[in-house]
Amino acid sequence: MTKTINLTLKVWRQQGSNVKGKLETYQAENISTDMSFLEMIDVVNEKLTLNGTEPIAFDHDCREGICGMCGAMINGRAHGPEKGTTLCQLHMRHFSNGDTIIVEPWRARAFKIIKDLVVDRSGFDKIIQKGGYISANTGGAPDANAIPIPQEIAELAMDAAACIGCGACVAACPNASAMLFVGAKISQLALLPQGRPEAARRAIAMVREMDCLGFGNCTNETECEAECPKEISIINIARLNREFIKASLFSSVR
Repeated sequence: MTKTINLTLKVWRQQGSNVKGKLETYQAENISTDMSFLEMIDVVNEKLTLNGTEPIAFDHDCREGICGMCGAMINGRAHGPEKGTTLCQLHMRHFSNGDTIIVEPWRARAFKIIKDLVVDRSGFDKIIQKGGYISANTGGAPDANAIPIPQEIAELAMDAAACIGCGACVAACPNASAMLFVGAKISQLALLPQGRPEAARRAIAMVREMDCLGFGNCTNETECEAECPKEISIINIARLNREFIKASLFSSVR
C-alpha cells in the first residue's frame, strides 16, 4: 500500500525581477511518497488552479535528471537533501509527515528571477558561446580510433562533460561563482587533443565572459562540489585555473 504524507510548503512567489517577492504558505495533502518533488508541486498547482489561484511557476523539462532545467533551494539546499540528485529525481519518501518545506529559487545576481522559482540562466549559454566548443570542418565522420586517447584521460573528460548546467553550483556558492560550471566545460575539451588548438583562447574568453556577467569569485568553499547533482569534482576548477594562467602568461591571445 502506498504511503501518503501531509506537508506544509513555504514557496517563494515573485512576479518578476523588479517586483518584491515573499514566501507563501500552502498545504500539500495526501502526497504519495512515490512521487518526485516536481510531481508533488504538480498536485499542489492543480489544487491552486481549481481554487482560482495562480499556480507556482517552476522550470522543468525531461524530469529524468538529464536536461538541467529544474532546480530550487529546498530548505536551503540546492536540489534538496539527497546527494547526487536533481530536483526532479528527489522523491517525497525523503520527507516525513508534517514536515515544513521551504522552496526558494536560485539566489545569484547573474540569475535574475523571471517568476517564482524560474530564473534566467542564459548566462551559462553566453559563456558557452564564448568558447565552449571545438571548431572543426563538417563532413564525414572520422574513424573513432584516428586519435588514440588513453582510457583514463577519456574518462576524466567524460566526468567533466557530465555537467548539465543546472546552476546548483552557483546557487550553493556563497559568492555565486560559476567556476565549477566553467571548469567542467573547459576540462572536457582541454583534456582531449581535439580541444588543445583553441585551449588558450577558450580559457581567456570564457573566464572574461563569466566575470562580465556578474558571477562571483571562487574562494574554495567547496559547496559547489557538495551540491552538484552530477558530483562534478572541484579538480576541474584547478584545471581551469591552470589553463587560464598558462594562456595569460604564455599565449599571444589577449
